[in-house]
Amino acid sequence: QVQLVESGGGLVQAGGSLRLSCAASGSIFSVNVMGWHRQVPGKQRELVATITGHGGTNYADSVKGRFTISRDNAKNTVYLQMNSLEPEDTGVYYCNADLRRRSFSRLEEYWGQGTQVTVSS
Repeated sequence: QVQLVESGGGLVQAGGSLRLSCAASGSIFSVNVMGWHRQVPGKQRELVATITGHGGTNYADSVKGRFTISRDNAKNTVYLQMNSLEPEDTGVYYCNADLRRRSFSRLEEYWGQGTQVTVSS
């Protein structure tokens, strides 16, 4: 079984910073792309940032220059450093990972349970 566990969410004032972490554990052979998404009530889940196994990154326009995604391949962990937070960044943040459980298996997508980020004005 594979689990993704997020941590680091919380309440912060506008202009502040938070760092989210997400660790993948279980029967894992290799991890491909890892990413962060967020969702607010009544809206679809949206992409925040992704990172490949080689460190290539992609960001939503709304977070460019403020958020930084990184990963530790040895720990199968992805991070999201969020600076200059705005009330519009409020939401539940989910991490996901495309991974192989064995060398010959197909890529499978897994999601974490989500962590709440609340930015007060």
